[in-house]
Amino acid sequence: MASRNETIARLLPKLSRPDQERDEGTAGGHRKPRLLIYSLALATALILAFVLLPRLPHLKKGDIAAKDIIAPASLYVEYQGPDQTTLFTRVNRGEVVVEAGRRVSEKAEAIIAEMAKREGVGDRLYAYGGLTLIILLVFYLFYRDVKRYRPALTSDGRKIILLAFLLLVTVIVAQFSRTIMLLIADAFALDAATVGFALPVASGAMLVSLLLDFHLALAFSFIVSLLLGMLFPGDPFMPIFYFTTSIMAALHVIRCKKRTAVIRAGGMTALVSFVAIIGIDLYHGELFTRGLFDLGAGLIGAAITATLVSVTLPFFEAVFDIATDIKLLELMDPNQPLLKEMVYKSPGTYHHSIVIGNLAEAAAEAINENALLARVGAYYHDIGKSQKPEYFIENQRVNENKHDHLSPSMSSLIITSHVKEGAEMARQQKLPSVIVDIIRQHHGTSLISFFYQKAKELQPVTPLAEQDFRYPGPRPRTKIAAIVMLADAVEAASRTLGDPSPQRIQGLTNSVITRIFLDDQLSMCDLTLKDLREIAKSFNMILAGIYHHRIDYPGTDFGGTKKRSDHSDKKHVEEAKAAGGGHKG
Repeated sequence: MASRNETIARLLPKLSRPDQERDEGTAGGHRKPRLLIYSLALATALILAFVLLPRLPHLKKGDIAAKDIIAPASLYVEYQGPDQTTLFTRVNRGEVVVEAGRRVSEKAEAIIAEMAKREGVGDRLYAYGGLTLIILLVFYLFYRDVKRYRPALTSDGRKIILLAFLLLVTVIVAQFSRTIMLLIADAFALDAATVGFALPVASGAMLVSLLLDFHLALAFSFIVSLLLGMLFPGDPFMPIFYFTTSIMAALHVIRCKKRTAVIRAGGMTALVSFVAIIGIDLYHGELFTRGLFDLGAGLIGAAITATLVSVTLPFFEAVFDIATDIKLLELMDPNQPLLKEMVYKSPGTYHHSIVIGNLAEAAAEAINENALLARVGAYYHDIGKSQKPEYFIENQRVNENKHDHLSPSMSSLIITSHVKEGAEMARQQKLPSVIVDIIRQHHGTSLISFFYQKAKELQPVTPLAEQDFRYPGPRPRTKIAAIVMLADAVEAASRTLGDPSPQRIQGLTNSVITRIFLDDQLSMCDLTLKDLREIAKSFNMILAGIYHHRIDYPGTDFGGTKKRSDHSDKKHVEEAKAAGGGHKG
């Protein structure tokens, strides 16, 4: 019975192991910043209501106008004359109703009331409160959708602030652009609706799709279209126009690989706006009277949209620490300082990282994760080794091992230090935090079994703390970080195979993944057993391609050459890695 209990205890995950950042991460995950969300939603709604509320003064007879009051459209007004007779008057668009500093007459009061009626605005204070309440209701529905679709976002204060900021900026820029363009339209006697087609509303959805994801951009487009539709109360087609152009802009920057793709997205937005404008003008029967002006306005709006996104995207990437696909592609450039340093100082580590990048990318694709992020994270996961390259097996020469002259505990400290040093180097180069997290988490709290066993052999009587020979953690918090951890361990173990046949590769892959799972390294991320099966299949495919069979060419006898894993001073270390992790890192 005792042996059976010992076997069960050995196989079960070690749930009680200390993790330096487990409590911190768990508390942060469960303590959702509800106060931040609620206060940010209220502040955003108040600002948006102030921006969107029509600037129509609520004046009565005898009040003094603070500024010129101009009719926004042609009106027919009925009002009571001095002798209680009913009078009618017509006001043309752009006509001054009351000059600044003059008192409001009965006629002007009636015209202002009719203007307010057209805008649908009653008492301004009540109107402000009502509009705020409606915006908050829309925010609540958006929050419920995000909580269902992407619950982790509700605890990410930085991205919540980014969404609120983009919403505010989109509406404010649109309102400001409308004010400027209305002045231009008055100068050229253009219709106010024409100005609406030139507003760069789609820029907000495009930025959300680039910085976050398309689902959020879809909901964002819907909210912005509803809000900006208030600027054109007499035209129900404007919200539809804004929604369709925003969706097209967001669609064409999904998995955007180059910054020039933003320009192409602007071109597609212009094309969709042309179709929408033709449909709207056909419906109104004004295609041949104002269609050319409307199409020109749509082209201007698409051009402004692409320009705004191109100019502001680097700002949002830097300020909100967002790793877009464009940013990740830039980080893959071998001329990046950290990669170039790794090539010169630790070429073996660089080659190891390239292979891990291939494994991680294939695994991420297999489980529908961001394959580009997995590859870039793999490229940078071992940059800390460039500080002490000679202490890592892939950079050592034959018959030269620095660890032969060190105690196991000192060797363990040197090996684990590459994680901390790599994270610090990444922060100094201002790499995105998601890359820094992969560097910190790619070993989790795994055991450096080779030096642990060596220490036990040197001190058979003195009890050793296993924790002293473990990486500091934290364990992987995301699927991508877990994939890099698995790829790192599998690639290291695969180098110990003397005859890397597909069957032996498959057995080794399954063994390494099982060991990491039983060591409780994957309990903090969302990987499922199905994900692990797909990851193992992708690893097997890539490794089988790397270690494929080659024929012996006549006249090329290298009999005196040994394989890397055959060297006596290295083979024992790599075998230890296959069993429980060595000092390659």
